[in-house]
Amino acid sequence: MDRNTPTHKKHNLGQIYQTTLLIVLPEMLQSTLSCCKVYISETRNKAALESIERAAKLFPEAAIVNKFEDETYNRVGYTLVSNSSHSSKNAVFSMVKAAFEAIDFDLHTGTHPRLGVVDHICFHPLASTSLQQVARALAKDVASILKVPTYIYGAAHKEQRSLDAIRRELGYFKPNATGHQWSGGLQSGVLPLEPDEGPAQAVKAKGVVVIGATRWVDNYNVPVYCTDIGTVRRIAKRVSGRGGGLASVQSMALVHDDVIEVACNLLEPSEVGGDQVQGAVEQLGTEAGVTVGKGYYTDLSQDDIIQTYLKLTSS
Repeated sequence: MDRNTPTHKKHNLGQIYQTTLLIVLPEMLQSTLSCCKVYISETRNKAALESIERAAKLFPEAAIVNKFEDETYNRVGYTLVSNSSHSSKNAVFSMVKAAFEAIDFDLHTGTHPRLGVVDHICFHPLASTSLQQVARALAKDVASILKVPTYIYGAAHKEQRSLDAIRRELGYFKPNATGHQWSGGLQSGVLPLEPDEGPAQAVKAKGVVVIGATRWVDNYNVPVYCTDIGTVRRIAKRVSGRGGGLASVQSMALVHDDVIEVACNLLEPSEVGGDQVQGAVEQLGTEAGVTVGKGYYTDLSQDDIIQTYLKLTSS
């Protein structure tokens, strides 16, 4: 067909119209669009993941825009976006319920720390949406309907308690198996920290859930080609704000196949981003005499998340 036929021109106009919509719609959705990240302690059991994803699809106003799987960590992260906080809560609850039905936490093993089948859920506004009420409502549903101890953090907590504080009290950062791994359910059903919602004791097959609402957080991991966990732990500590390094960066060293990763949470990514973390780890690696590889983000950027959501929901 000739490139100048009316049909081709019509197709071009359609593309222009669609592109215009992708630019304008994010502004129109600022008061409603929200993101929820759901981290589940499983990636090797594909049938379980399929069940979780089917559960999310029961709510068409919410869409999974990204899925990040890591078989070594035995962990999957889902990024769910919706223009309705009600649909977002219902879709996430459906995923959580499916996860508890398909996964036995007591059989889980991986090199990433975790507290339960559903390790962590966080709501992030993509614009001006307020999500603390949604996070609290989800926590109540998980605790009362699924009978799982639930902790709340960030804007959803009355004292703005941090995720890091909860994890430290629950022993999240201490491996409980050889090879710097985490294996099985919680060592005791009696919890050292009283849950905000739900039963006071945890069931080994389920563990606990932590749910929060915060501003946007990026996750950036940097591989270090070294087999000495102590060396990489020192690098991770010096990179973090807690260790006197980059403000608003939390980091830890995690064994990942034949490397050890400096896994980072960037709490203020507009101020301290992946490039700065990369540079800091490289400098510290040089001082320690180890080789540092190129890091990677575990999720899409905010802009890419919005564009992906719009494409999925308009198709």
